[in-house]
Amino acid sequence: MRKFWQEWRGTLTFLAIMFVFRSAVADWNYIPSSSMNPTLVAGDRVVVNKLAYSLRIPFTRVHLRHWGEPQRGDVITFDSPADEVNLIKRVIAVAGDEVSMWDNQLIINGQPVQRELKGMSIIPTESGLLSLQIWHEELPGDNHVTRHALALWPERNVYSSFKNVTVPPSHVLVLGDSRDNSNDSRFIGMIAVDRITGRADRVAFSHDPDMMYLPRADRWWLPLHF
Repeated sequence: MRKFWQEWRGTLTFLAIMFVFRSAVADWNYIPSSSMNPTLVAGDRVVVNKLAYSLRIPFTRVHLRHWGEPQRGDVITFDSPADEVNLIKRVIAVAGDEVSMWDNQLIINGQPVQRELKGMSIIPTESGLLSLQIWHEELPGDNHVTRHALALWPERNVYSSFKNVTVPPSHVLVLGDSRDNSNDSRFIGMIAVDRITGRADRVAFSHDPDMMYLPRADRWWLPLHF
């Protein structure tokens, strides 16, 4: 055992440091589905800042110190309260917000969210290439507006409305950018802030799983807002 340690301690120490770093500081997450189309597509790898809001004990959800709160428009990773699977969605509303949606129109604190139909686009999904409506939406912040794209699937547009709800303290309401193909707060409820594991800031690189994982050069180092 001592000989093994002497021969492999450098490698094992490096691996331990790497795993701790990825758990508590920064990581890259693989996107397996199309629930965040068109912002993220299957095959993307996104840079996740684990220190965006707090410092956690590695491999746990125990927060040692908080220094920030998620904002409307942030793309976050979190452990689902339904099954503990780590998901990635966009923050739509924060604690204290009153939010509803009627026929795909978000209303936050009594104000309709500005949005604009940009046209149709062919987007890769688990069901193959689909022609989806692409909208640009503007989420209001305290001192800024966050702009992002979202996709609507007309043939599957079922969960397009929900009644007014108030986001409780220390929670956020999240939706996928692909509004008709996302397991989000409409189904799993509000997300407790202590379940958030990081903030995704941009696509690091991307490979196409349907084309022998060839690189998508046009999707490397893409920001998640515009």
